[in-house]
Amino acid sequence: MTTAAGELKKGSFRFPLTESLLLLVAIFWGTSYGLTKSALLYTSVLVFISIRFSITFLCMLPVVIRDFRRGLNKDWKIAIPTGFILSAIFFCEVFGVSQTTASNAAFLISLSVILTAFAELVINKKRVSNTLWMLTVCSVVGVVLLTSNQSIELSLNSGDYFILAAAVLRALMVTLTKRFTEGKVITTTTLTSLQSLVVAAVAIVCALAYLPAEQIVIPTNHEFWLLVAYLVLFCTLFAFYVQNYAVRRTSPTRVSLLMGSEPLFGALFAMLWLQESLSPVQLLGGALILFSVVVTSTKET
Repeated sequence: MTTAAGELKKGSFRFPLTESLLLLVAIFWGTSYGLTKSALLYTSVLVFISIRFSITFLCMLPVVIRDFRRGLNKDWKIAIPTGFILSAIFFCEVFGVSQTTASNAAFLISLSVILTAFAELVINKKRVSNTLWMLTVCSVVGVVLLTSNQSIELSLNSGDYFILAAAVLRALMVTLTKRFTEGKVITTTTLTSLQSLVVAAVAIVCALAYLPAEQIVIPTNHEFWLLVAYLVLFCTLFAFYVQNYAVRRTSPTRVSLLMGSEPLFGALFAMLWLQESLSPVQLLGGALILFSVVVTSTKET
């Protein structure tokens, strides 16, 4: 399996660069839910998404212009479809989380790991190894145990369906990104930037179409902008760049599995920052996720 430059020899118990970056994404995303809720105290969902992704696009624009001038983005149009998928993911997740429990959301979104393996087989005609299947199932079981402080409802409500749709779309996102970018002339910076532009544009259009004029207000509170700065730099710009970078260098299933460790880091963040505690069953779940991450990162699977 090909990873980024600098990967050590097979059998070494160190994290190669690509996998290390994906785990950083999972860590940042694990902190993002609480911070996003805080930011939403100051504005609506659509305005928040518009601001977040507009700033992301503008931050990357100088590099994108440079890459266009160098002729490195002849296939830039392939970024547009995945941008619309990313838009749908955000809307499904936001509306889903608002209508279901945190445990249901964590469990259902973790199914994207298994769904990615199926999508890779169907769309990209790539067979997932038995070891990777085992680690994928192990990670999902770990999420179930980690979220066992609340009961997971077997009957699905509308919020659960939104989250399940987001899981399907996440699987499609990484799989189609791999398919669309193979052999194409487009930089990862441009791919990430144009995806952000599409998300921002969709959010702005929806805000103008569905929100009352008095709700389309840019917050002035400094706390809001500190939160936005963190979410843009680490949870959007860095995170989606790394996702696109990794998908182009390794398999979508590995990418999805490593980023699927997000609930583990969210729980650790809650323990360290919010002084929450975990039960023995939840600790077991976290250990299963950690086991899956370590094996996936350090071994050929």
